[in-house]
Amino acid sequence: ATMNPPHLSTMIVAVGASNYFDSSMRQNGALEQRFLIYAYRMAMTSHEADADPALKAAITRIFEEGMPEIVNQFPLIEGSTILSRFPTYEQWALELQQNGDYDDYWKQRGYAPVEYYEEHADVPTLYLGGWYDSYARNTCECFIRLSAMKKSPQHLLMGPWTHGAYEVTHSGDLEFGLEAHINYNDLKLAWFDHHLKGLNSEVAHWSPVRIFTMGGGEGIADGNHRLKHGGRWRNEQNWPLSETRPTPYYLRTGGGLTTDSPETQDEPTTSFIFDPSFPVPTIGGGISAANPIMEPGAYDQRGDPSRFFGTEDTLPLSVRDDVVTFQTPPLERDVEVTGPIEVHLWASSSAVDTDFTAKLVDVYPPSGDFPEGLDINIADSIIRARYRNGYEKAELMTPGEAYEFVFQLYPTSNVFARGHRIRVDISSSNWPRFDVNHNTGEPLGRDRTYETARQTIHHSADCPSHIVLPIQPV
Repeated sequence: ATMNPPHLSTMIVAVGASNYFDSSMRQNGALEQRFLIYAYRMAMTSHEADADPALKAAITRIFEEGMPEIVNQFPLIEGSTILSRFPTYEQWALELQQNGDYDDYWKQRGYAPVEYYEEHADVPTLYLGGWYDSYARNTCECFIRLSAMKKSPQHLLMGPWTHGAYEVTHSGDLEFGLEAHINYNDLKLAWFDHHLKGLNSEVAHWSPVRIFTMGGGEGIADGNHRLKHGGRWRNEQNWPLSETRPTPYYLRTGGGLTTDSPETQDEPTTSFIFDPSFPVPTIGGGISAANPIMEPGAYDQRGDPSRFFGTEDTLPLSVRDDVVTFQTPPLERDVEVTGPIEVHLWASSSAVDTDFTAKLVDVYPPSGDFPEGLDINIADSIIRARYRNGYEKAELMTPGEAYEFVFQLYPTSNVFARGHRIRVDISSSNWPRFDVNHNTGEPLGRDRTYETARQTIHHSADCPSHIVLPIQPV
């Protein structure tokens, strides 16, 4: 049956970008190396490769071997890798790693749709993404900005998925159950039937926001040894949710994480040494198109050389000297975190430029299936210190001076169950997901020298480092 007059056009923006600079190709100033991997991937299907079978075989072999020049010899130097046989791809890779300022290069239409939203068609649009997708923040930002600007229906649909895996019910080592599955073709058909033909499909009854809240599962292993984390769909009117209570959780002396702020000036700091030649390895997260180097999703933050590139043992990342953790006591009740997440990190460094990372972790207590417990990554991000005051112009630091670094993690929706802990891990690298800061302050993407830095996290009344979590009412 026909319900409403049809529209002339409509869109589904599946894992689309709002700005490649701040949360895709680069993230708060750091380079996402998956796009260097993507350059190799695209070179394999290029005109040059198709015209030269030996060249195609060579680039394919290097790709399958893990592209050591990307991860072990960064930055790429012009003419030093097989990409020099693919000049346009090499030039693109060099541009990505060397252009750190948010300038006209990044404001071009293909990279910064947010700069051109006024010209965006006012048509019904569905923004579709996943919490462990590389475009999770972009997808939500598109909805926030365009739903406020446009008169036609704008909808947001966020599941627990990795990039494009809408019909998969697990992400990394988390299993969410059959409810997490959607039929992508049926969804598209229902959307277009309603908006182009005016038919009374299920879309007619959708709320503006439909999200999957992770958590609440049995917490045991399934037949594939994935954790039954569980979750449920919910319908909402807004994003961020209207009942959100932005709640600061403060980093405290001795590794505590509390809603009570520091009250004295003499709380000690927490320090660690960041050696760029020995970076913290990437274990999951919001990644796409980065295999065979990196796998996306949620994983126990524990090394496994057979699965996670750069890990050398099976120890938790938290035992590293360059990873400092701050966690709550075991929760007395379920705590739901749904929405954007912002970090306010007060830190100083012996270097003139460096990076700081933050990772939100759901700490599972020991159980029969997981006797050592689990540290599950929920959301994370990074900031390059030279861009702490804005992305348009780099500003080096004065060594030893404390600065406030404010940056967004990827949004999420997760229930931290009673008995779990909420944890924040702070470090200075997440490699090879992000390029490693050399700590020298030299031009990005050109310098091949390294300096070790002493990093200091401040958590006093004057410098109250904290993470703002979007807590939902029980």
